Amino acid sequence: MSVKHSAPSRIVIATRESRLALWQARHVQARLRALYPEALIELLGITTKGDRILERSLSRIGGKGLFVKELETALREKRADLAVHSLKDMPMDMPPGFALAAVTARENPCDAFVSNRFAGLDALPSGALVGTSSLRREAILRAAYPRLKIESLRGNLDTRLRKLDAGMYDAVILAAAGLIRLGLENRVRAVLPPEQSLPAPGQGALGIEILAARADAAAWLEPLRDAATARCVRAERAFSRALGGSCRIPLGGYAILDGDVLYLRGFVASPDGRRVIAGETRGGRDDGEALGRQLASDLLARGADALLSELASR
Repeated sequence: MSVKHSAPSRIVIATRESRLALWQARHVQARLRALYPEALIELLGITTKGDRILERSLSRIGGKGLFVKELETALREKRADLAVHSLKDMPMDMPPGFALAAVTARENPCDAFVSNRFAGLDALPSGALVGTSSLRREAILRAAYPRLKIESLRGNLDTRLRKLDAGMYDAVILAAAGLIRLGLENRVRAVLPPEQSLPAPGQGALGIEILAARADAAAWLEPLRDAATARCVRAERAFSRALGGSCRIPLGGYAILDGDVLYLRGFVASPDGRRVIAGETRGGRDDGEALGRQLASDLLARGADALLSELASR
């Protein structure tokens, strides 16, 4: 028998303070206000370690978890009821005591080519400098465009665009979802389809995190859950988790749901793009966890185990 929970009187949402993170938190805030008009719904802005350290790549300073730890501390200390994250920034393994309570409907999951001078990757001249914060994108670019120069580009979305506009890069690769959410679609010169640049697990979706014991908060968030997106990202995250996925591993995983059939594609690569081990699988719409593990096992059997061991030893 399910337990009914009363409507909230107050909800505090923990969020990073970048413009995109605040957009995401305000989006969830607006949806909750529509559901619970009598409730006071507030934001708690937090600057994370990942936001403060910009001179080094994420893979060298501890990974994507640096964007969520301070928000989880606010949940643990009961200063906030929930935290809103870009799902691709959430570690694949949740810390004990925390739960991913809701995954919202996905925005465009693809990568976007942004440049002030060139229409697309194929238009870039030899030696052109492309900025990206992702080892996944770097490996894809190095594999397909060895004539280009690839450089790590940290900072929030506005910082990256500012560096592009200052002439420091010929082009940058960003998540299309962030640009769309901030009304910057006009900056997108080309959307890179999954066949060209397979997205990161969870890219384009928002994840809402709570303390696992907060059954009341889970009930409040029930209307925000998108079942189709949740099924897809469950498969993507299971694939990444089975391969030890982190920002230290160039890895892509992307699933689509077509009726009752779930299709999953994934790859793991060396940072220089010289070795790419890719595969795909399909199954029932509720088989996401099993499909993710199955695809990971297939890649491991075809050489990903040796590649991952090499990456771990660096």
